[in-house]
Amino acid sequence: MTIVRWGILSTADIARTQLIPAFNRVKNAKVLAISSLSGKASEVARSFDIPKAYDSYDEMLKDSELDAIYIPLPNHLHKKWAIKAMEHGKHVLCEKPAALNAQETAEIVDAVQKNNVKFMEGFMYQFHPQHQRVRDIIASGEIGEVKFMRVAFSFYLDQQGNIRTDKNKGGGSIYDIGCYCLHAIRNVLESDIKKVEVSSQLDAATGVDMSAIGNIKLENGVTAIFDCSMEMSFRQEYEIVGTKGRILVPRAFRPDVHGGEGLIIIQKEHEERMERLFGDIYALEVEHFSRAILEDQAPFNSLENTLSNMAAIDACYQSISKSRNHVFY
Repeated sequence: MTIVRWGILSTADIARTQLIPAFNRVKNAKVLAISSLSGKASEVARSFDIPKAYDSYDEMLKDSELDAIYIPLPNHLHKKWAIKAMEHGKHVLCEKPAALNAQETAEIVDAVQKNNVKFMEGFMYQFHPQHQRVRDIIASGEIGEVKFMRVAFSFYLDQQGNIRTDKNKGGGSIYDIGCYCLHAIRNVLESDIKKVEVSSQLDAATGVDMSAIGNIKLENGVTAIFDCSMEMSFRQEYEIVGTKGRILVPRAFRPDVHGGEGLIIIQKEHEERMERLFGDIYALEVEHFSRAILEDQAPFNSLENTLSNMAAIDACYQSISKSRNHVFY
């Protein structure tokens, strides 16, 4: 096999606007089929020149010509359909978060092992080269000993009818974008979370966390904070502060909205420089996971990493629940 043959489970917006075009930009993957329960599969298939269209998820999973499945379904459906796909012998690329809690994620891991397939949670941002460059700068000692990291990801959401405000379907700012903040803290600083305390603002009508702020202590002793919100202007940045300087990454999670250009700003006493790096994050994600399948290698975003990030999300919601440190409005 020299190319991975993909099926897309749903005609979700992210599939149509980001992932299907990304599949078409790489050489080791091809979308062979798409499925939808809304009756839109044939229309989308024609738009993207996809050979097969199914009006049933189950029927597409039975297609023996497919090697892998991409899942852009609502959060609460990730576990169910990831496991079903793997039970049909398909590798799975699933949008984040992989599931709604660590127990569900453990069930996914169990299915990976039972069915001898590969699974990767789709944190596309991590494939941009700016993040490895940040790790390299930290390792070089240029900013001294890291003491603190701050991460922010927000956007303004028109709430009416949006699935992100449906608590029963995995809605909320932590599930939607806070998961990126937690992932970046853990993976850029290469340490897991020891303790987290979170305050939130909950929508009185829906019960979902529209905004959240977290204080984190990492196992390596570094302190971090994050804020995520679906009711603020668009921000997507992180800052790392050391004893000799700091690093600012102002296009951390969606450099694609800037043509793929990432920025790294390094500031030290009497000195500042900027580095520009380019990367096609969605295409890099597809290419990487397809290569992992073809070469039988473990994906960069490992199962252990997925479990750890889900445990961190659990800890955030447990903190909110136990301390009641939230505001209804």
